[in-house]
Amino acid sequence: MIRLPELDPALFRLGSFEVRWYGFMYAAGFLCAWLLGRFRARQSWRGWTPVQMDDILSWLIVGLLLGARIGYVVFYDPMHFLAHPADIPAVWKGGMSFHGGAIGVFLAAWLFAKKTGKTLLDVGDFIVPLAPPGLFFGRLGNFINSELVGRPSSLPWAVLYPGPDGDVPRHPSQLYEAGLEGLLLFALLWFYSRKPRPRGAVSGAFLLLYGCFRFLAEFFREPDAQLGFVAFDWMSMGQALCLPMVAAGAWLLLRKPRQG
Repeated sequence: MIRLPELDPALFRLGSFEVRWYGFMYAAGFLCAWLLGRFRARQSWRGWTPVQMDDILSWLIVGLLLGARIGYVVFYDPMHFLAHPADIPAVWKGGMSFHGGAIGVFLAAWLFAKKTGKTLLDVGDFIVPLAPPGLFFGRLGNFINSELVGRPSSLPWAVLYPGPDGDVPRHPSQLYEAGLEGLLLFALLWFYSRKPRPRGAVSGAFLLLYGCFRFLAEFFREPDAQLGFVAFDWMSMGQALCLPMVAAGAWLLLRKPRQG
């Protein structure tokens, strides 16, 4: 078994100013997205410029942060936040939903597409390969903060997390997700999008693969205490939210593209 020490949530402090691990991970994800996006924008056949890349990233950051927090409030603990609305902006206490963030990114991409005359699928195909590094760093932040822990396990690499049930070895499910949703998903999407694909195909691949990887990883992750299983005595909220993603991704990949 591996015992995870109780780490300071702040990476470093300068007087009253502090940088927390989770904030650092978000910044690392955005930096990777910017660098990768700049690289893709220099490939003329993609129809993007570096200036457009800088512009869309600022839209996506706002959409992601707002959507991830609002999604957590709505999907995972609405009764708590109805009773304690002052906790809604307290992101430093944890609570960011990928699915909410995906909705926020979708809305930001839609607004950007309307502004620039691009189609939503064109924007999606360009930006989705930039997302997995951010997912990777985000899951590392979850692991460091000992949040979203795994289910009990007797495997040799099971982790003893600090906290009241620190004597229960658990799956390091955050690292499983970092590997699946971060590293593997990035490798597959980057390889798939290295040459022109039908409009919407790269977006569809992202939705399908992420949905499948997350659905699988949820079997090793402890369901949210306030929700438990939401269907069939085994399906978590995260898995339920993955189903429409998988369906949308399969449709985008299997549909017949429009001509012209």
